[in-house]
Amino acid sequence: MKKSIFILLLLFPFCGNAQTNYQQAEEYFKQENFSKAKPIFEKYLKQYSGDKKTREYLGDIAGYQKDWDTAIYYYKSLVNEEESNANYHFKYGGALGFKALSVSRIRAVSYIGDIKHHLERAAALDPKHIETRWALVEFYIQLPGIIGGSEKKAIAYANELGTISKVDEYLAKGYIAEYSGRPKDAEKYYKKAIEVGGSPHTYEKLAGLYEKNNQPKEALETTSKSLKIHKRNQLNYQIGKISAQYNLEPEYGIECLSEYLANYSIKDGVPKDWAYYRLAQIYKNLGKKQIALTWINKALLSRNDFKEAQQEKSLILAL
Repeated sequence: MKKSIFILLLLFPFCGNAQTNYQQAEEYFKQENFSKAKPIFEKYLKQYSGDKKTREYLGDIAGYQKDWDTAIYYYKSLVNEEESNANYHFKYGGALGFKALSVSRIRAVSYIGDIKHHLERAAALDPKHIETRWALVEFYIQLPGIIGGSEKKAIAYANELGTISKVDEYLAKGYIAEYSGRPKDAEKYYKKAIEVGGSPHTYEKLAGLYEKNNQPKEALETTSKSLKIHKRNQLNYQIGKISAQYNLEPEYGIECLSEYLANYSIKDGVPKDWAYYRLAQIYKNLGKKQIALTWINKALLSRNDFKEAQQEKSLILAL
């Protein structure tokens, strides 16, 4: 009896330590610090080879790292063990889809049947799985008709999204229309998404549509509206970018880029050197050569291999 208690006392610290390490790995995962999370999960899996959550984490990390073969390996094992799990089917089908995009078109065709099966199985298992329905919208609208693509099926899944989220329905229908070359229909649906939801993403989709269709004034107006509502610093950069690229409202562009730099944080996504580059473009458009050179040199000082800035400097010097 004493021997058993002694063994338990020896084991408990190790169990506790393993649990602490695992929790730390989960924290690393949430922070997207995959290089630190991965070895901890792999070590844990060697001890507990059947643990599903750990295999899912490792599959997710492989996916983030675009290691599709490894992601497929983990997700396939999970699907085989738990066929009724919608999320496993979704992740497996998604990994297969990305793998298909990474190989030749001839090889990609061999993946289509499995992608379709697992995504549709996920949708059937979970009527409220938004990500699966989005994946099916993209799958059917991007796939050529000769090998199974269908706008009708894409719209059907967009309609299913509407039973879960009207915003997602309108965004999906806008995406279908945009992909199919019907910008007016896409505009209508993106505006509906703004009316119903009004998230930064809805404004971003509409502004992006306008830019793609050479309507920079409308893109600038849409992004400005989003900035007034959402107060996101990243939108200051977007306004400056549109102003610089299309030579629109230069003073407003300068104001927004200055605001972007004054309030910059890494979470804003676009590095400062791009804001310097856009300011140089605006001043070049205004014919202010010396000020433009000051900003473009600042961009190159920040990153001397900045190819776009190198090209822009040549244009400024030619003024």
